[in-house]
Amino acid sequence: MERARRRPLDVRNRIADSASSLFAHVAYPLANSLDYPGDPGLFGPDSATWAIIGDAAAFVGGIRALLIQAAHPEVVAGVADHSSYEDDTLGRLSRTSAYVAATAYGAMPEVDAALKRVRRAHRRVKGTSHRGRAYSASDGSGAAWVHNVLVDSFLTAFAVFGPGTLTRERGDLFAREQAALGKILGAPELPTTRDDLAMWIDSHPDIEASPGMEAAVSFLRNPPLPRPAAAPYRILYNAAVTTLPPRVASMLDVRSPPGALAAGRLLVAGLRWSLGSSPSWWLALQRIGADAPPRIHFRRPPPVEGIEEIFTPS
Repeated sequence: MERARRRPLDVRNRIADSASSLFAHVAYPLANSLDYPGDPGLFGPDSATWAIIGDAAAFVGGIRALLIQAAHPEVVAGVADHSSYEDDTLGRLSRTSAYVAATAYGAMPEVDAALKRVRRAHRRVKGTSHRGRAYSASDGSGAAWVHNVLVDSFLTAFAVFGPGTLTRERGDLFAREQAALGKILGAPELPTTRDDLAMWIDSHPDIEASPGMEAAVSFLRNPPLPRPAAAPYRILYNAAVTTLPPRVASMLDVRSPPGALAAGRLLVAGLRWSLGSSPSWWLALQRIGADAPPRIHFRRPPPVEGIEEIFTPS
């Protein structure tokens, strides 16, 4: 009987350990977050950002964003020419995840540190795309594409794979909150409603197929992941493809198999059950002394030394 009771917990822990290991290849950006009591960071507990980025649907959103970002020849050229993503897949994935966690949930000193790291990394990303256009990661137009696609992807993934209905008001609030972050990054075009954001991406005049796009999509379709993560990743990838704008999906030449949407929803629900909401969300709530929202559960503590003494799964 005891073994039967423990079996669901064992399954939950195995799923959680496998998923968490994908993002553990850089230092956790909020390790000292409790040193800033009362600091809500950029957004705070009533924001849409904390709820949307803190849900397991963000796994799909991250993959979707990488796919759409690859449709911009200058952006994808910068990644191909200056990134080690093929040799350091999990490192790049972890760095992206750390940036999102720091800007969403960090106290202001942690937000500032994350933005400084991005600016420092971007200074060296310069070159020329296959169509002869100069690119620079510090250029506002490229920053707008990367930022807006990420925002739209988190919104879309939450709307399709989230735990409930995303209202227009909450979607627009998320867009406005993220536009404030985009402004700090120096992005010049920042739609502030969900509909305007989707339209901006779908009608963008600079996107087209490119050699870099083809290489990026091929890599995203089958990245070199550890065996336990490969099959779940494939389900998440196919789920992300189901949500792409038709123009972009055609440009990327990707399609999802039958049942991909249902399989994605089932897997995201399983991740939500095993992982709970983002540990960084829990840490931010602790930092400002706020209670968790109703029906939000935290299963695992953030990777902060000594935090187990105050963390209780909910």
